[in-house]
Amino acid sequence: MKLSDGFDARRLRPKGPSTWRSRLSAAIAALLATLGVLLALAGAASLLGHAPALGDLNATPAGSAVVLGVGLLTLWFGVWLWRRSRRRMRRGHGLNMAPHLMKKHD
Repeated sequence: MKLSDGFDARRLRPKGPSTWRSRLSAAIAALLATLGVLLALAGAASLLGHAPALGDLNATPAGSAVVLGVGLLTLWFGVWLWRRSRRRMRRGHGLNMAPHLMKKHD
């Protein structure tokens, strides 16, 4: 099969989005998850009776429970954001061709 002179295969693939934005969001999400783990550990340690890690903020059991809850929510949000950004970075980009020009599969 002879290709015409005006054919350029690079036109069939869409130009992918810039990856720096996705990598930056993944890094911020990882930092959020790390902060959530640290807050959750500080709240759990204070609830278990060890010395308060955040001073007067979690000196009482109610404050410790709040710190633990905020830490778990921050951890959940960071993991969700990290998974979303990783999924966006690894998403496949198909060809820019009309569906009727593709091969027919049974």
